[in-house]
Amino acid sequence: MTKKRPIFYDTETTGIRAERDRIVEIAAYDPYLEKSFVQLVNPGSPIPKEASNIHHITDEMVKEAPPFSEVAPQFTAFCEGDVVLIAHNNDAFDLFFLKYEFQRAGLLLPEWPFLDSLKWARRYRPDLPRHSLQSLREVYGIEANDAHRALDDVMVLYKVFMAMCDDLSMETCLELLSPKEGAPATMPFGKYRGQPLKSLPKSYVTWLASSGSFEKPENHALAKSFISLGLLRESAAAH
Repeated sequence: MTKKRPIFYDTETTGIRAERDRIVEIAAYDPYLEKSFVQLVNPGSPIPKEASNIHHITDEMVKEAPPFSEVAPQFTAFCEGDVVLIAHNNDAFDLFFLKYEFQRAGLLLPEWPFLDSLKWARRYRPDLPRHSLQSLREVYGIEANDAHRALDDVMVLYKVFMAMCDDLSMETCLELLSPKEGAPATMPFGKYRGQPLKSLPKSYVTWLASSGSFEKPENHALAKSFISLGLLRESAAAH
């Protein structure tokens, strides 16, 4: 059986809300084929100054760039084969942007398996006080580069993740991060971490639902626990 190969990717955007903001750059690296992909994207709207201050991508730079509808097939072709797409904070950021951009382009997002390296770091390096990509870079002694440009972040992510997972296969990494069966009885994250679910304020549970926390696969069991406790309506958990 062919082993899955990792594709490390990153997006730069006009903001942090995938439903309204747009991708302005997407990059990826395939270490097995030693190939990289990077493309500026015209978001069809001005890039806010606060976003440009982070990634240094300006309206002038994307003026002649293609829209995402033209970039998507190129990115899909680059990620061809039996692959696993890996991004830092994938589940709460990059994956959402991909989903919305593919949807707006009238395209189906391929059924790639995804892996969140931030989630991996938090689960398997709890000894570290911070798990940002740049913090992990420092921990593993990886040379600094132009942080917050997509391809530079991708190359750092590749080196960091390979150091974290050592010689584990992608199949094993996916299995180790797969959602665990069974309904939790205590809060697994956030300011109420470790506290019994039944003791949490209903307003906090409502906020979790409105922020999209229960849309993430790893939180589906948590949502079911809140529903069984009467702290969450089933319809609210689905939105």
